[in-house]
Amino acid sequence: MGGKSTYMRQVALIVLLASIGSYVPAQACRLGPIDAIHTRIGAADDLANAQSTFMLEMTEAAQILHAATPYSLVLMDEIGRGTSTFDGLALASAIATQLHDKTQAFTLFATHYFELTEFPATHHSALNVHVSATESGRDIVFLHEIQSGPASKSYGIQVARLAGMPAAVLNQARHTLDALELHATESQAQVDLFAAPPAIETIAASALDTRLAAINPDAMSPREALEALYQLKALAGKG
Repeated sequence: MGGKSTYMRQVALIVLLASIGSYVPAQACRLGPIDAIHTRIGAADDLANAQSTFMLEMTEAAQILHAATPYSLVLMDEIGRGTSTFDGLALASAIATQLHDKTQAFTLFATHYFELTEFPATHHSALNVHVSATESGRDIVFLHEIQSGPASKSYGIQVARLAGMPAAVLNQARHTLDALELHATESQAQVDLFAAPPAIETIAASALDTRLAAINPDAMSPREALEALYQLKALAGKG
């Protein structure tokens, strides 16, 4: 409700207009060369191709990671929301790291995962911005203004109230939220979401694999092939 998805679409439209030499609705606009605009915005499944919302999200994200270049504009909106919290957070952090470290595309990455606001601390080219809002009692007003820094909180319950959710449901949700936040604060573990994964260990080839790779049946006589077969059986028995 804050307008972040609209803001991201606005940036894409401005880039497109400027790239074709059109008028740009802005006081000033400075752009470098842009070779493509890649977007992962919205939440919908693809029934015709039997793809769930999450599968479609991952397919589009994978295409972006393979195709984007340092001259691309990439828009990622709520990546990882179609699966469990831990899976979604892990995938979102890995995708953000790939875009920053490898792809190096100009990227707008919208998320509700507060853990990802730590991303700029270890990635020098990243920064946090948020869409401002103000509260008056239990009412909330979205200001539709982009400000520096991460958001201080989420306003899910307030938005649910605006949507007409029953008061009993809101009260229970607020009580549960307070308990979850308290539990998270008391048992918070410091997990480095952006650490490089450990190197994959190389498994040494077994004697059986080595002997099997050295066999060339086309260059062997029947007797040599039979001897090789007995050697393989012996090595397999030891394994």
